[in-house]
Amino acid sequence: MRELRANGKLLLTGEYVVLDGARALALPTRPGQTLRVQVAEAAPSDFSWQSLDEHGVPWFAGRWSWPTLNQIAVSDASIAGYLEKLLRLAIAENPDWWETTQGVQVTTRLEFPRDWGLGSSSTLVSLLSQWSQVDAYALLAASFGGSGYDLACAVAPGPLLFERRADTPQSTPVIFTPSFAEQLLFVYLGKKQNSREGIARYRERKITHDPPIAAIDALTMDLLTCQDFDHFQELLLAHERLLEGFLDIPRVQEQYFRTYPGVVKSLGAWGGDFVLAASSQPLTAQRTYFEQQGYPTVLTYSELIRS
Repeated sequence: MRELRANGKLLLTGEYVVLDGARALALPTRPGQTLRVQVAEAAPSDFSWQSLDEHGVPWFAGRWSWPTLNQIAVSDASIAGYLEKLLRLAIAENPDWWETTQGVQVTTRLEFPRDWGLGSSSTLVSLLSQWSQVDAYALLAASFGGSGYDLACAVAPGPLLFERRADTPQSTPVIFTPSFAEQLLFVYLGKKQNSREGIARYRERKITHDPPIAAIDALTMDLLTCQDFDHFQELLLAHERLLEGFLDIPRVQEQYFRTYPGVVKSLGAWGGDFVLAASSQPLTAQRTYFEQQGYPTVLTYSELIRS
């Protein structure tokens, strides 16, 4: 039996503009996804797959003939299609690997709810890359698309700077340990975003507007080294206002949290998934505020972020 693991991800700075080379500060999360490979007892000549949620409950199952990868039985045709695409890409890059998969049962298990937007797709790409020994960024480019920061997070021990230079992804481990880390909360909005749709809207926008790459680079480096909480909040707000103007989308704080005594910043796709909340108010008071607004899922920095 073999077991592999990948971290989830959050993007603190550089959302969208990272696609065009901006430097982004990315945070691997403690919860991620695991992949276990073992000999199948029920169908020793086929290839089978099972996906479990964070409670161990199956949400997808499939079985294929080997080596043709023709479907025998799948619980969801759409999910099976995505999985088959990834598998065929890996097979094309490393056919010798596929020779070792006859009669195996693959089981993946998420460590976070699927709708949290922490990287159910990117962790899958990373896990398949680790197992097949195929370049993860090549798999991503041919399947889900995106900048690739999430794949860097998947195998990183802690925070990192990510950028694409000449379309080549580069990640650098960094020390990001703000003294006020426990004043930072992550709030789930319950509105999972489709990353591909967000990227498409961004690309349409940049046809007529130049993305603020240099400004985002500067804000990223300032946020990375900032140890003054008031200034940190100012930098978060400056980042939000900069992208608000470029994307022509209202800031999340203006939409949902106008009365919050601090700063709320989008993380990744604007309008959904998790947001970062920074305030000098006691944590209990902040939790109460978000619960009263209808957002009960609130996590501290140490609970969510791998550092």
